[in-house]
Amino acid sequence: MSAQSTEGKLLSHVPGSPTVLRILLGTQLRRLRTEKGISREDAGYSIRASHAKISRLELGQVSFKKRDVADLLTLYGVTDPAERESLLTLAQQANAPGWWHKYSDVLPGWFEVYIGLEGAASSIRTYENQFVPGLLQSAGYARAVVELAHEQAPEGELDRRVALRLARQKRLESGLTVWAVIDEAVVRRTPGSPEILREQIEHLLDVTAEPGITVQIMPFDRGGHAAAGGPFSILRFPERELPDVVYMEQLTSALYLDKPADSDHYMQVMDRLSVQAEEPRRTRRFLERLLSG
Repeated sequence: MSAQSTEGKLLSHVPGSPTVLRILLGTQLRRLRTEKGISREDAGYSIRASHAKISRLELGQVSFKKRDVADLLTLYGVTDPAERESLLTLAQQANAPGWWHKYSDVLPGWFEVYIGLEGAASSIRTYENQFVPGLLQSAGYARAVVELAHEQAPEGELDRRVALRLARQKRLESGLTVWAVIDEAVVRRTPGSPEILREQIEHLLDVTAEPGITVQIMPFDRGGHAAAGGPFSILRFPERELPDVVYMEQLTSALYLDKPADSDHYMQVMDRLSVQAEEPRRTRRFLERLLSG
């Protein structure tokens, strides 16, 4: 069996969320295409699709049709039956719904990708300048933030949006490492009431007492800093085949960057932020002073 065939066989048995399986398969298809020197346009033509769809497939942003994968493998010269079968099996597994599927009525497609990535990540480093990161929000704070973004939504919809946010936090119980740098404005801005903000600060003190969760405050007196462009997150995965992914959220869409040049740049920015911000111990004292003030 060839090295490529062995690799495909291993990939078909990689555990993880459907999102990660799609990215793994997309990565393999991109490798096969580039090794053959085939353009995205020609690949798209072979499956009656556009070059943009090939790009989305290779980034794991959409589901795979088994027939499309089979046609692409043929175009890329993959003839070994074992290798073809492993990749086709991976395509089938990648189309299985994730746990968040039951929230599809309140979950936009562009954010569904992120939840899948979050569920499979081993570590997340994030910078926020407006709100506490979702994984670290208290229930009351989460509801206040959801109400700000969906002020016209009925009560039942708000309940489901909050439930989804809190369900995501279960990842903190299964070894996910979170390292957040938060602008001082975040812990001074009140999204609902002073009581909600106080509850949130107490929650931050509780969660940062747990292993694997680090929070640093970026004080106002630091002036300009490395992340002047806005909030972002960097997700890293235990599977060596997966690149780091940089996530930047907008009002109605999101940007995902997985090229090493991009992720390396953002990692350097995150490292500089961590140096500029208050160290974790001093951050805890900072939060304690807010509560006592």
